[in-house]
Formats: sequence, structure tokens, C-alpha cells
Amino acid sequence: MKIFLTLLFTSIIIISCDVPNKISLTKLEGSPKYESSKLKLNELNFSDDKYNFSFEVENYELGAQTLNNSKLANSAKGQHIHFILNNAPYSAHYSENFSKKLEEDNNVILAFLSRSYHESVKNSNAYYFSQIGDGEKVDLEKEYLFYSRPKGVYKGIDTEKLLLDFYLINTKISPTGNKVRATIQNSEFIIDEWVPYYIEGLPKGKISIKLELINSEGVLIDSPFNPSYRTVTLE
Repeated sequence: MKIFLTLLFTSIIIISCDVPNKISLTKLEGSPKYESSKLKLNELNFSDDKYNFSFEVENYELGAQTLNNSKLANSAKGQHIHFILNNAPYSAHYSENFSKKLEEDNNVILAFLSRSYHESVKNSNAYYFSQIGDGEKVDLEKEYLFYSRPKGVYKGIDTEKLLLDFYLINTKISPTGNKVRATIQNSEFIIDEWVPYYIEGLPKGKISIKLELINSEGVLIDSPFNPSYRTVTLE
């Protein structure tokens, strides 16, 4: 009898350990709003095979730490500008002036203000959206979704909660209108509010993420860079 109970208890432990983590998506709350913050391009020129960007930032301090208890991965360098080129992974810039070497003939550029833990500032004056280069132009009046977070490699406590954030241009999402479909590993979530979220319950290893801008009927909207795909690593 004792042997039977021991085997049963062992079996329960093994079965419990084999149950996969349940991935969840939760709205992130409590971030400073920065409703009056502004990002404006003052000057753009080309020299030494690079484009030189000079931005002006108002009511927002680059390099400062954002006050929040989110326990998300945070940049020790503080608040910054996310610079996205053709919906590729962003580069972070902690100064208003920086240079970029652009490889493609035509480049769609999105720059926006970011909190120190990489949440975008979502007001109508906090971003710059344009295209530069000599190649074939795209229609900037279309509806756009740009991927922002998560990104890269996460270690230690930073693996517990991952920020999911994206940027919308020329579109809104709502319960009755357009939406964002987020597929994280094999878990699907329908997002109808443009706010930041955090992901929990992820296993260690490679994590696949797909973001799609869809219409009210669940059909993928025909737009450049839609859908977006990323892979991040949890160690």
C-alpha cells in the first residue's frame, strides 16, 4: 500500500511538471501619460553616406528614468527615442541628434518617444512618420501597425513580464472596428484597445510573436509591413 501511494504521488508530481505554462496578456496600467510631450524633426541632411537627424523634444526628458512599478525590463540610460526603419527592430537613441546609414532605396521611418521601460508615448504629437530615399514610394495614408516590443534577449527577473507594445498610424482599434491579433507561441489574443500590455507565463527559450492589423471581420488589412513577425529569447 505504501509503495502504491508513493508511486501515485510521484506520478502526480511528474504530470504537474509537464503541464505547459499558460500564457496571459494583461493591460499595463499606471504609466505617466505625457499627454503634452512632443517630438518634431528640426533638420535632416545627408553627409558621409549617412542621414543626420536632428529632433526637438518638448515636455519630455531624454535620459530620465520613468516613474513606474511595472517591474519590466528597463533601460539604465533612461527615456529615449525609438527609431524604426521599415518596421525592422528599433534602435534606441538617448539624444535628439543622431546619424543613421540607410541601406534601402526607399525607407519608411517611424520615430516616437519611449519611456525608460520601452513603452511608447501614444499621443498625436509624440511621433515622426515619413519616408526618404530615391526608390518607389509607399502610400503613407494607409493604415499602419509597427511592432515595438518585446525585443531581443531577456534574462533573470526580466523574463517574468514582457512588455507588448506597438504603434498605430492612420488607424484606431475598438471592439466594433479594427483590431490587433497577437499570436504568442500558439496562443492567440484579440486586442481592441491601443494601450500597452504585458505577457506572462512564457517558457524559457525562443518565443515567436506575430502581430496583425485586422478589420472588424477578422480579415488582415492590406498594408505595408502587415503582419509583423519577431522572435525573442528568454534565458
